[in-house]
Amino acid sequence: MAIATINPATGETIKTFESLNAGEIAEKLNLAGLAFAEYRQTSFQVRSHFLNAAADILEQEKTDFAKLMTLEMGKTFKSAIAEVEKCALVCRYYAEHAANFLADVSVETQASHSFVKYQPLGVILAVMPWNFPFWQVFRFVAPALMAGNVGLLKHASNVPQCALAIEDIIRRAGFPEGVFQTLLIGAAQVADLMADDRIKAATLTGSEPAGASLAMASGKQIKKTVLELGGSDPFIVLGSADLETAVAIATTARMLNNGQSCIAAKRFIVVEEIADKFEKLLLEKFQGLKVGDPMEPDTDLGPLATPAIIQELEQQVQIAQAAGGKILTGGKAKERPGNFYLPTIITDIPPESAIAKEEFFGPIALLFRVPDINSAIKLANDTPFGLGASAWTTDTQEQQRLIAEIEAGAVFINEMVKSDPRLPFGGIKRSGYGRELSIQGIHEFVNVKTVWVK
Repeated sequence: MAIATINPATGETIKTFESLNAGEIAEKLNLAGLAFAEYRQTSFQVRSHFLNAAADILEQEKTDFAKLMTLEMGKTFKSAIAEVEKCALVCRYYAEHAANFLADVSVETQASHSFVKYQPLGVILAVMPWNFPFWQVFRFVAPALMAGNVGLLKHASNVPQCALAIEDIIRRAGFPEGVFQTLLIGAAQVADLMADDRIKAATLTGSEPAGASLAMASGKQIKKTVLELGGSDPFIVLGSADLETAVAIATTARMLNNGQSCIAAKRFIVVEEIADKFEKLLLEKFQGLKVGDPMEPDTDLGPLATPAIIQELEQQVQIAQAAGGKILTGGKAKERPGNFYLPTIITDIPPESAIAKEEFFGPIALLFRVPDINSAIKLANDTPFGLGASAWTTDTQEQQRLIAEIEAGAVFINEMVKSDPRLPFGGIKRSGYGRELSIQGIHEFVNVKTVWVK
């Protein structure tokens, strides 16, 4: 894929960029290494000052950054504003808490003094996706830089201006030169980067093939990775649920980021006793969504990021229909310029079919009916993925079963799945490994050093 800004609402190519050559990459790697040698000596107070300054810039210029996101990948402008605000929040969170998260921890032993010390690893490579072009990066940047590491960003090739804008924010916030740099390169160049001794670890948010590729390249070099990959999150609705609220949140959870979110609700698993009513209400909600210009304040669903996503969804819908699936609404692209796809509900897909276990990365809801909670949990777990899950019931015993038995990195009861700087975020199974955010996230890229003094 060329490195370019292509407006997904119109298909117009706005700006193209040349990929860095080998010499330019080497210069940036060298600068990162030199920057780490000095930056690791700075105090938490100094780093906190820089990170709060970055938050100030984000808040003061959020309109400009939001417009850039909408232009490059098509998310609605109102959701882009919220994304920038969340980036400022995670900066302030780690500016306040990192010193405590990384403070020495004394442990009683036979030594006169024994403790655990947390120290930065060095240059960390972040391979980031287009769907949340600011948030995905800042939830890496904030803990990594507060820990004393330095970052190199290989962003998705369709959001180059977002990548450069983030680098500029970090520079203007006062961080020393080389502490955070954007690499405008293709995915094929990542393996060579991981072979460079100056890069100590990597994190990736993206597809399963991309994660496997990075893990393989990193594994050859015995380097740490954190992977946050795809998901086919279940949204379970049991008989005691507040149905009106569940349907409203279900619609929001499926259409998050125009349906292009790893933690979007994708498989709606509803018990038979309320399935007819749930289906009717969900259909009404989906048919009432406005698809159109993402800059308009009343638009609910903007364009998908690339034409390739439309093509993949069309293929998946055809396979689902061939397997027995029934389209209640949508099921096709909207007839207008740009990468627009109609809100879609598909029912009657056989749960055992291969397509029922796939991730649909767009505004398509798969609706399944089950007889009881046992079947709901079994179907929820019958997927290679294990990122998040949302479950709706007012019965406390059912809530405890769902929490204990659903195989996922996060379970939300009577709420949609969402990331929060105060809580760890990540998945299990083929949704990846490791955690971002909270204390667990900042501990991923530090040397957890045991110290023993006799």
